[in-house]
Amino acid sequence: MSKPENTDHIWSRAEIESPCIKICVIEPKSRLCTGCLRSIDEIGAWSRMTPEVRAEIMAELPARASQITQRRGGRAARLKS
Repeated sequence: MSKPENTDHIWSRAEIESPCIKICVIEPKSRLCTGCLRSIDEIGAWSRMTPEVRAEIMAELPARASQITQRRGGRAARLKS
């Protein structure tokens, strides 16, 4: 039996990848995803954005981290009180 041909190159695209890290939780106050720091609108429109618009958003993401208020749930929250 021969080894299957690697076809990953067929699906590769010359565009900015999504910043999604599969932690998809929208923080209510900032309305940003706690994983990738994009807004709901940006997430929904990502596949239709031009590479230039995506690059602009990607450049803004690090500065957005301060807008997220980390919630402490579960055991950590119980121990704090």
